Amino acid sequence: MSGKRNIQIIYKEIPQGFPEASKTFEIRKGTIVLENVVLKSDEVLVRTLYASVDPYMLSQMRDPAIKFYFGALIPGDVMEGGTIYEVIKSNNPNFVTGDVVVGYSKWEEYSVISVNFSDERQFKIPNAKNSPVPLSYFLGVLGMPGLTAYVGLHKICEPLTPGQTLFVSSASGAVGQVVGQYAKTLGLRVVGSAGDDEKVEYLIKELGFDAAFNYKKHEDFNTILKQTCPDGIDIYFENVGGKMLDAVIQNCNPFARIPMCGMISQYNRLSDQEPIYNLVAAIGKRLRLEGFIVLDESARYGADFTTTFTKLMKEGKIKYKETITNGIECLPDALVGLFEGKNFGKGLVKIADL
Repeated sequence: MSGKRNIQIIYKEIPQGFPEASKTFEIRKGTIVLENVVLKSDEVLVRTLYASVDPYMLSQMRDPAIKFYFGALIPGDVMEGGTIYEVIKSNNPNFVTGDVVVGYSKWEEYSVISVNFSDERQFKIPNAKNSPVPLSYFLGVLGMPGLTAYVGLHKICEPLTPGQTLFVSSASGAVGQVVGQYAKTLGLRVVGSAGDDEKVEYLIKELGFDAAFNYKKHEDFNTILKQTCPDGIDIYFENVGGKMLDAVIQNCNPFARIPMCGMISQYNRLSDQEPIYNLVAAIGKRLRLEGFIVLDESARYGADFTTTFTKLMKEGKIKYKETITNGIECLPDALVGLFEGKNFGKGLVKIADL
């Protein structure tokens, strides 16, 4: 019996600042004999099809002594994250050979994992081989990023009143592009920020944002927010943190809502975070700032989200931009590229065909 190639991406060391592909990661080549794999109860042998690269991963690459809402990665371990995988062999009553699953697994071509449906990160893609949409969408607009947009707006921002102004940072990213388009279908005025002029043009011309700006061209965020949000901000979908959040608070209207989805500017400085100087304004303006973890809300919002977004995509009211690179060896560069602003839309690596 011949072995199958099984390349793994190893997390080598805690980065100082942002990760570097060759320094932070190791591409380890190996083999696996599929016929020899013995599965314990509830385990499945899977073949990885897609792996997702996401901003939260930076906060996992920290000193384990720093407490955060999920565990730190341990140097020497195989990297892990959101994936789409095909079940090759199963000793789990919920899965059969051929099932295609959106889940959370290691960055390797073949994995043995234990799966249960109490883990909200795992769900089967029905009729995956004949899916009417690209499988990659289930790690994006029809997966965690899309659900994040839906949960943040409905859980924290209601009433979603037509004519109010929504500002979203990192607006061309996996979550931000969905937030803006969905808000437009609800009648809100939408403004976004992104990191280069091409992305800004895309937001306005392709996605229908009412205004957008390149934050790298504006040192004074307060001034550009006054220009693009002349009637103030009623909803700020927070993806960035730091100076942007500070400026947004200055420009918020009374009773504005701020769903706090992520803070990519702070993930590599969890032990030395930027201060927020204008937070006292939240009292007088009666602002609502609320952090949320999308997995907490999957059971409550998941079905309505799927129905709503499937319909909107069929109607052409939501588009979705992806940056997909091919080959598991590309994963370190793809993740580093995310933090360098090289990705446009949702970042993914395709590892194998279904």
